[in-house]
Amino acid sequence: MIKLKLASAILGSGVVMVFGQLAIAQDYIAPRTSFGAPDLQGVYSIATVTMLERGEQFNGKLTITAEEAARIGQTGDSYLENLTAAPSDGEPDVGGYNTFWMDPGERMALINGEIRTSILVEPENGRLPWAEGAQRAIFGARATGPGPFAGPEARPLGERCLVGFGSSGGPPMLPVLYNNHSQIVQTEDYVMIMAEMNHDARIIRMRGDKHSDIPKWLGDSIGYYEGDTLVVETTNYHPQQSFRGALRHYFFISPDAKVTERFTRIADETLLYQFTVEDPKVYTTAWTGELPMNAVEDKIYEYACHEGNYALPGILAGARLEEKEEREAN
Repeated sequence: MIKLKLASAILGSGVVMVFGQLAIAQDYIAPRTSFGAPDLQGVYSIATVTMLERGEQFNGKLTITAEEAARIGQTGDSYLENLTAAPSDGEPDVGGYNTFWMDPGERMALINGEIRTSILVEPENGRLPWAEGAQRAIFGARATGPGPFAGPEARPLGERCLVGFGSSGGPPMLPVLYNNHSQIVQTEDYVMIMAEMNHDARIIRMRGDKHSDIPKWLGDSIGYYEGDTLVVETTNYHPQQSFRGALRHYFFISPDAKVTERFTRIADETLLYQFTVEDPKVYTTAWTGELPMNAVEDKIYEYACHEGNYALPGILAGARLEEKEEREAN
């Protein structure tokens, strides 16, 4: 069951950025858990129409004024209008979503009182720093691999109900078309982050000192606290989870990549989420992003994606029928 909600991606101005790091305002004291850790627990939304990469219309600027944002029209309504009006050269989709089911957020992300044009803050141009030939090789391999209708293994992982779409469960956690809520639960030994999309639950070991050798869908995560910040280091991703694609971001993470996340409560209702991806096999340099996580009163509802879904056999049966008709026609 899909829970509809339109959560604003607005962040209060309780922080200042110094050399890419977070300096918490002196007048805010983060609450603590019973075991002394910064209390990050709650349900949050990362919904925003700000994209991972910076669009050309922003002329390289990380921040814009409210007047500029109004002229560009970067709101949830205009995003959906542009999405549904986009021309398509493909065959009509018999099972796509209409805008009733879409919940991308209401507006662009606001951090430190500034409207952000991209989630990426490093590199400065707001673009993924692909290594020479890497992007062409990755997308070329996907194009020459098994066709998307060859069998169930060729269908996307989200469609097979193995993980959520895009990179909603992370790391890094990025907004998708709907179901952008996550819940954080803390104990002394573990932190659990559950994404509403496909109810992906990431278990972070707080007393671990060595990463597991077993590849995992969401990677293997070890966490520790630095003052009021939860730092999470993740590596050893499942190779089938390397390509992360959604309507608003496309990137690749190799099994050996390392993602470092930082969760900091900067106000009673807001966490600042920062992440850095290090993957020298794919990118020329590390890349860093920032997102506000805004507390919501909503609960996490079941995402009812299950392996008995009729869509997958229907998709494959339709492909076999088309192949049969093409053979008979020839």
